[in-house]
Formats: sequence, C-alpha cells, structure tokens
Amino acid sequence: MRTSVTAALTRAFFEEWARAGIGALSLERVAKRAGVGKAALYRRWSSKHDMAIELIRTVGVELTPIPDSGSLHEDIRLILLSLRRVLRHPLIRRILPDLHAEMARTSALSIEIRNTLQTERRARGALIVDRAIERGELPADADRDLANDAIASILYWRMIVTGGHVKRRDIDKIAGFIVAGLAV
Repeated sequence: MRTSVTAALTRAFFEEWARAGIGALSLERVAKRAGVGKAALYRRWSSKHDMAIELIRTVGVELTPIPDSGSLHEDIRLILLSLRRVLRHPLIRRILPDLHAEMARTSALSIEIRNTLQTERRARGALIVDRAIERGELPADADRDLANDAIASILYWRMIVTGGHVKRRDIDKIAGFIVAGLAV
C-alpha cells in the first residue's frame, strides 16, 4: 500500500473528525478529502471505528516522547511542554473532547483505547517514576498511576476543559507541584 495515500487518508480522517465529530464522520468524505477513491480507504480500514482505533494507536503513543534528562522535575517539565504543544493543535483541541464523549457511548472504542493506547502510554509514563526511584528522588512506593494522572489531567483540564492558556512559567509550577506531590 502506498504510504502517501495512507498519509493523505490519515490527515483527511482527522480533519473530518475535527469538523464533524466521529458520530457524523463519513468515510466517503474522508476519501474525497484525501483525493482518493473509497476503495483505497476500505482496503486499509473496514469502518470508521477501526480507522479511529488504528490511527489513534499509531499517532497517540508518539505524540509526547518520554525524556530521560536525569532529573524527575526536568522529565516532567519536558513532558508537560510536549503535551502543551499537542493540546494547542487546533485539530486535537476539537477531537479530544469528542473522542472522550464517544468512548462513553461506544464500548468497543473505549475498551480498545483503554486496553491499548492508554495502557502503553501509562507504561511509558511510569518509566520516569521508575528512573526517579532509582536515582533516589522518590520513595520506592511512589505512585506511578498518580504521576500519569497528574501530568495529563492538569494540562487537559486547563487547556481543553476550561479553554485556558498555559505559559512556560506555568509549566515549571505544574512540574514542581507534581514532583512535590509524588515525593509525599
């Protein structure tokens, strides 16, 4: 399969999702926006949910790399900066709330996202806590789930839910807040 066609379909899928929402998304419109025939799309994916799951899995894990700076505070700060960049993207700002609403309506999508993407992302996020424990920055019983929740939720709430802005100085404060909370 041609990677240029797959890339065009991927772009078109996310653009259509942001425009219409996943519920009203039409694969025919995705193919048209990508400039390809429906057959090219259906050779790759059989449904919009299959397409959503695969593309989210492919794109979602790599959106925020997990750094290894040698410092928990710096690792968290770098993740927050990367996540802030992602959450500023206009398509992502429109797609994420729709994705979470659709996950509440569609159990298959919810199960797939939670069992693959979130599990993998959380395992990668736990690495920063494990490294901090090895360096003596955190106690051995530091809460990896809390670290993952705090890093993602604070920015998501401020940027997506409330529509607020996060400046670089806010990132430093949030990183310090998370590190202090994990050290307890």
